[in-house]
Formats: sequence, structure tokens, C-alpha cells
Amino acid sequence: MDPHLFKKLHAEGLITDDALQKVTTLEEHRLFSLHWELKTILYLGVVLLSGGLGILIYKNIDTIGHQAILAFIAAICAGCFTYCFRNKAPFSPLKVPAPNTAFDYILLLGCLTFVTFIGYLQFAYTVFGTAYGLATFIPMVILFFSAYYFDHLGVLSLAITNLAAWAGIAVTPLRILRDNAFEDSRLIYTGLVLGLLLVLLGLTSVRRNFKSHFEFTYTNFGLHLLFIAALAGQFTQYRVYGLWFLGVGGIAYYFYRYAMKQRSFYIFLVLTFYTYISLSYMIVRLLAAMALQDAGPLYLGFVYFIFSAFVSIKVLIIVNRKMKAHDSL
Repeated sequence: MDPHLFKKLHAEGLITDDALQKVTTLEEHRLFSLHWELKTILYLGVVLLSGGLGILIYKNIDTIGHQAILAFIAAICAGCFTYCFRNKAPFSPLKVPAPNTAFDYILLLGCLTFVTFIGYLQFAYTVFGTAYGLATFIPMVILFFSAYYFDHLGVLSLAITNLAAWAGIAVTPLRILRDNAFEDSRLIYTGLVLGLLLVLLGLTSVRRNFKSHFEFTYTNFGLHLLFIAALAGQFTQYRVYGLWFLGVGGIAYYFYRYAMKQRSFYIFLVLTFYTYISLSYMIVRLLAAMALQDAGPLYLGFVYFIFSAFVSIKVLIIVNRKMKAHDSL
């Protein structure tokens, strides 16, 4: 509501003094929504509680004992899931609202404590031996089930993160994990496959109309994985870095069409950022090769970054205006 507009209408004699007074009073006593502020505080509370429990356990591990710690974590986890199963709404392939305000946060706490329980169990007793992938696979399955069964986007994000961790561990030899030699190319290709899989899962959820509101979360993770994997290939595989550059361009084109179709400035911003990194890498390599004989290309590099930053910002502003103009139609 724009009070200046009503004042203008009053000045033109189109509304009465009484109507203007009502509008002014309503504007001065308008209620302020604390919805997102309260949700942020609740999410922060869950995270702080989980972190606080971890610090407490770490500082008192010698006096508390592993069994007591595991029992305490298991009790919290079991209590959270018991509450959620008893109070959940009936399952539906469509979006299901939470039955109450506390439900989402209790479920999130239960999932976080479950992941902590499995991780601590492996740390304290090595129940999975050297099969580290199993220690991430079990939480991943539970998290995906919880995300769909209880309809929770936050838990879905945790599940996708566990999927990425499990995929990275499953394809990486123990020697690479032990030596922290993560430049192995199989991680790059795993990231590409996983990113493509997440994008396909997002498309399938929409086409099948099965939890279609999960689509953006899948696409968001897939977008970052695809770009990061392609950039890693461009930076590390020097013999075919040009092919990786073309791959980044292909990924950018796909998500450009997606951003224009969905009118998502966020997607356009992200793909612009990654594409700019890839293009700048190619130009810097070219200028560095030319600078071996002359220092002039170094100055061209400074000019490029100044000019390209200006052009990128200008393009983002123009696209943002066009998207907002389209939304107002």
C-alpha cells in the first residue's frame, strides 16, 4: 500500500477525507511479520544445539565414555523421529505442509543427530572397518527417505550432500584418501556424472509430478557440481583444457536456457560467475604465453579484468531488469 498515492488521489478530490484517514491509520498500525526471523532463529538454534553437543562431547570424552555418549545421541535421535512419525501429515507426492511450526526443526535435529551417531560409531568402534563408503551410504538412505516421507527440503539438501560424499569415497582408492591426493581425474568425472544425475532427478520430479518442489534443490546442487567438475578438469588436465572450456560453455548454455525459462536471476548469476572464471582462465593462459617475449600482455591482462568486470555487472543489471519487467506483466 502506497500512502503517497492515496494522498495524491485525495488532493485530486478522488477520495474523501475519511477514506484518507482510514488508509493513513492502517499504514501507521500495520503489523510486522516475524515469520522468517523466527524460522531463522529456530534453524540457528538446531545448528547451535548440534554444535554445542559436539563440543561438550569432545571436551568430556574421557570422563563420559563412548557408550554413554552414543546412548545420549541415540536417545535424542529416537525421540525426534518418534515425534515426527506420530505427528506427520499423510504422505502425498505433492507438497505437504508441516503439521506445526516445530515439526521441521525437530526432524532436522533428528537427522543431524543420526548422522552424528553413525559418524561417532565409526570413529569410536570402527564398526564398518575400512568400508568408509558404508558409513556415508547408510545415513544417505535414511536422509533421502526422511526428505521424501516427511517432505523436508533441508533434509533433502543433507541427503544430496551425503550422496556426493558417498560417491567421492566410493570411487576414490583408500591411498588417495590417506594421502589427500584429490587431483585424481576420477573425482572430476564422478562430479560430472553426479551433477548430471541431480539435474535429471530434478527434471523427473517435475515431469512425474512427484515432489516437484524438490526440483530447484536438485538443479541447484547439480549446477554447482557440473561447473566445479568442468572447471577442475580445465585447470588440471592441461592437454585438453580447450575441450573442458567447450564443456563449460555447453553447461552454461543449458542453464542459460533454464534461467530464461524459469526467470531465475540466481541461476543466471551463478552461471555467469562460473563462465567468467573459465573464460578468464583461457585469456590469462594466452596472455601468459605471450608475456614470455614481451611485458605488454601483462598490461592487457589488467585492462581485460577491468573491462570484463564492468561488462559482467552491466549484463547482470540488464538481465535482472528484464526478468523483473516480465514478472510484472
